Amino acid sequence: MRVLVAMSGGVDSSVAAARLRDAGHDVVGVTMRLWGGPSDTGCCSATEVADARRAAAQLGVDHHVFDFSSEFERHVVDPYVADHAAGRTPNPCVECNRHLKFDVLLRRAEVLGFDAVATGHHARIADVVDEGGRSRRRIGRGADRTKDQSYVLHPIVDADLARVLLPIGDSSKADVRAEAARLGLRTAAKPDSQDVCFITRADGRRAFLEERIDLHPADVVDEAGRSVGRTDAVELVTIGQRKGLGLAGGADRRFVLDVDVAAATVTVGPPEHLRTDDLRVDGVRWAPDVATEHLVGTDVAVQCSAHGSVDAATVSAAGGGTVALRWHEPRRRVAPGQSVVLYDHDGDDATVLAGGLAR
Repeated sequence: MRVLVAMSGGVDSSVAAARLRDAGHDVVGVTMRLWGGPSDTGCCSATEVADARRAAAQLGVDHHVFDFSSEFERHVVDPYVADHAAGRTPNPCVECNRHLKFDVLLRRAEVLGFDAVATGHHARIADVVDEGGRSRRRIGRGADRTKDQSYVLHPIVDADLARVLLPIGDSSKADVRAEAARLGLRTAAKPDSQDVCFITRADGRRAFLEERIDLHPADVVDEAGRSVGRTDAVELVTIGQRKGLGLAGGADRRFVLDVDVAAATVTVGPPEHLRTDDLRVDGVRWAPDVATEHLVGTDVAVQCSAHGSVDAATVSAAGGGTVALRWHEPRRRVAPGQSVVLYDHDGDDATVLAGGLAR
């Protein structure tokens, strides 16, 4: 089988390529050049491209660089900026997977005659049997729960999974590093990238957004509408935030309860007022074997950030791309724009039922 391996320059994708090569596949490595601006971290920096090229050379596989910078700008960067301007909290890594790795790259691989695309994500592709007895594919949790990336892969649809390989999903991170060391790969001890690739450490999110949109000051008020402070950029404030709001010291702890960009107002209150019983999720994409009309009343496991807690909820309504959830125990509000992923249960072999964006 001809496999195009997305090599980011890290240890996971390097070992993914090695495993596929050793399994006898015709492997070619590719690094996507996504961000054309300054980058000092993540998969878009010049260092990452060089590391990927060296890893491919050590493995004896061809390596190419595909320039998808215009697609990245359109599908990831522009929406990231627009979300901030509207007071939402985006997740650009999810959108990169949705539009670049598992759409643009998959289509390019097909044109070039590859049978599959592989990545180094810590997730698995699980076979499940639907109500009609047919075997269907879903994204499943990776074996290493501390590194599981099924959350950021939730947008992948069933048709794509037939052409996707996740070779390291059954391994722990420690085992992946040990294998890289045995292979003599220079990426073996390389630290994981944690940052948004187009936001530099030197300048940060504010400087990035200031170049693209106007940032506006806003009043910070308590729940009674009394002014308690002022922020100089309402577009940078998110639900649950505590610091950077210009609040007087010595007061009780107060957190952001609401962000109203149009009214230039941020409402703060005590942490217990962040808790809620319900969550509405929009733009939901379901695994194709899930009968949404039968989901009302079903218990699901819900994850609202890449490495956040998993909480139990009951589906109280579903339809038209929207899901309403009722938490079993009140939990902290989810910032609008954050990805919300539904799993069939909270075990290590859990699979993704659906995902969307918090309203």
